[in-house]
Amino acid sequence: MTHDHHRQIRSAVLGFPRIGARRELKFAAEAFWRGDSDDTALDDIAAQLRTRHWRAMRQRGIDVIPSNDFSFYDQMLDMIALLGAIPQRYGWRPGQPVDHKTYFACARGTDTAPAMEMTKWFDTNYHYIVPEFDDATAFSLARQTPLDMWREAKALGIDTRPVLIGPLTFLLLGKSKTEGLEPLSLLPRLLPVYEKLLAALKGAGVDWVQIDEPILVTDLPDGAADAFRTAYETLAPAAPKIMLTTYFDRLGDNLDLAADLPVAGLHLDCLRGAADAPYIAERLDGAKTLSLGLVDGRNIWRTDLERQLATARKLAGAHDGDIEIATSCSLLHVPVDLSLEKKLDPELQSWLAFATQKLDEVSTLARGLRDGSDTISAALAASTEAARARADSPYTTNPDVRARLKALDDSAWHRTSPFARRRTAQADLGLPPLPTTTIGSFPQTGDVRKARAAHRRGDMNDDAYDAFLKQETEATIRRQEQLGIDVLVHGEFERTDMVEYFGEKLEGFAFTGNGWVQSFGSRCVRPPVIFGDVSRPAPMTVDWARYAQSLTGKPVKGMLTGPITILHWSFVRDDQPRADTCKQIALAIRDEVVDLEAAGIRIIQIDEPAVREGLPLRRKDQQAYLDWAVGCFRLSASGVEDRTQIHTHMCYSEFNDIMDSIAAFDADVISIETSRSDMELLSVFSNFRYPNDIGPGIWDIHSPRVPGADEIERLIGKAAEVIDPAQLWINPDCGLKTRGWPEVEASLTNMVTAAKAARAQLSA
Repeated sequence: MTHDHHRQIRSAVLGFPRIGARRELKFAAEAFWRGDSDDTALDDIAAQLRTRHWRAMRQRGIDVIPSNDFSFYDQMLDMIALLGAIPQRYGWRPGQPVDHKTYFACARGTDTAPAMEMTKWFDTNYHYIVPEFDDATAFSLARQTPLDMWREAKALGIDTRPVLIGPLTFLLLGKSKTEGLEPLSLLPRLLPVYEKLLAALKGAGVDWVQIDEPILVTDLPDGAADAFRTAYETLAPAAPKIMLTTYFDRLGDNLDLAADLPVAGLHLDCLRGAADAPYIAERLDGAKTLSLGLVDGRNIWRTDLERQLATARKLAGAHDGDIEIATSCSLLHVPVDLSLEKKLDPELQSWLAFATQKLDEVSTLARGLRDGSDTISAALAASTEAARARADSPYTTNPDVRARLKALDDSAWHRTSPFARRRTAQADLGLPPLPTTTIGSFPQTGDVRKARAAHRRGDMNDDAYDAFLKQETEATIRRQEQLGIDVLVHGEFERTDMVEYFGEKLEGFAFTGNGWVQSFGSRCVRPPVIFGDVSRPAPMTVDWARYAQSLTGKPVKGMLTGPITILHWSFVRDDQPRADTCKQIALAIRDEVVDLEAAGIRIIQIDEPAVREGLPLRRKDQQAYLDWAVGCFRLSASGVEDRTQIHTHMCYSEFNDIMDSIAAFDADVISIETSRSDMELLSVFSNFRYPNDIGPGIWDIHSPRVPGADEIERLIGKAAEVIDPAQLWINPDCGLKTRGWPEVEASLTNMVTAAKAARAQLSA
């Protein structure tokens, strides 16, 4: 493309990670929560991080730099605070400032007011705070943060584009607490506050504002399209130029709606929404700016610059307005800086790009489009070489794994016998009605963490560490026996993270030293990198399971993380379909399951907490995903005899709409998280006859309170109203690793007491 004087080509970033390259924000927030620092100290660190990030973007040639993408906890919570939509239980009243104390109370709860609900942000691993609406919900401009942030950058000589979550995404992701209240009906109350905020930005001299409406890539409810038109017809005249951003999928049937809204620009995720891009480029009014999300904001693979430059040229050729070359979404979902990785294999490192490196990729692509490929020839050559080296690398392919998958016959994808026959074969486990168990982990005490750190530093040798873990495991088995639990677990003291532990023992995985990503608030995770074909060179958990079983006559569950969860909680290779990678992981887990059975372990739990999270955002794409996800679980679980009992555990999820698929997993026992909603999740079972056994979690382990035996008995009763008591198991709703022993022992004592009382009632 020749240099075009009539239009502008700019580089843009939709958002930058806020945690800091060394997790500075995490440590600052936690010090503030502990009372070890004050508001000023917290604000100072936040300001330092913002300055550092704005300067990095400017130095690396980004033309459109975001502001107000920073958050102390979560961007949805920021909007809740900004719009004065704070639930009454926190004692805040309109007209008062929203200080750190009130803000964090919403996220973390107080002694008297529970925290607001948290759920996954679309299909990512990031969690957001869910807005709550009721009849009394009123909105007011309770903060000026977007304006303050813009001025803060301006004072540094940096012009930025403030970022806001749009009114429709805000309402449609919220939850109504009043029966029959549709969140969309609150739009007339909400728009004047947005209008006031946008007018204030425009009045201060803000040129552009970025308004995120990712809800546009989902199946919109009735009335939402009209609400979009109303909202933007109202806001556009008051606002600076609006860049409307969508991401995570294609616009599909909302394409015309988005293209026709009265905004100055439209951003498209050209990776996950690639199918839309050619239509939008032609369809969009030439007076509007087209923003092309060509650099992946959700994964860490290096951009193939040659390929994306060709895409950019094609799309820019179809649109005669201004063009922005941008990240596909905010860079919130990737680690901060690859240059901090000192121990990664150099070959693998050459295939990766973290947030800081992605800034270079964006500005390079924009320069290539604007000034011609000669101006970026060195960067193009390096990128092409890295792509070729990765494609040709023997590290990424394992012919044995591929041949084994190809050779699988039909029997590998399901258990030998139906559940009724397996249940009979499992009767010799000798379990009572309403058997009790836990989900897997037990408290990781200060002593456990200390020993692990000492072992990592080399201050404790392997033998001493092993002896320590054995002692913890035995103590935990004895405690469970004393409590009278029916199916025991070994406690998982040797494990830090449920995915990392397995990834470190599987081929095809790599681990970063500093690849931290925010999961929610101050919680950061370091996802493994799946770069090659996955296999299991040796047993991973068999020794610990065998040791624990040798200590007791009661059955001990083998504990594994399932293939779907390992996939979703990793950075997954992008050079083959995700389903293929998941099948490889399933085969590796299958080998472990078969070895556990051979070692005398009769009950094996394969956890799949992340199954719901990978669900595509569009209903018409969901069944294909569910089919391969179910297939992968069954592949991992079906290598055993009828007498071996397979469990799975799922949490953090709304299952009501995918119940058929959950049943299709065909686990002998499933445990799910239901206590937080006072068993309302169970309503699905009154309409859906769940065929196998089920353990609805009967106390919320995320809260430090100890539920009484009578309270647990009441919940068991509620469960028995909709599920045949012969199918019921009694268990907490998640692992106990984050809790302390005193509350765990008290709660489990009450759980066993309640189960015995419920059994007595049943037999009566």
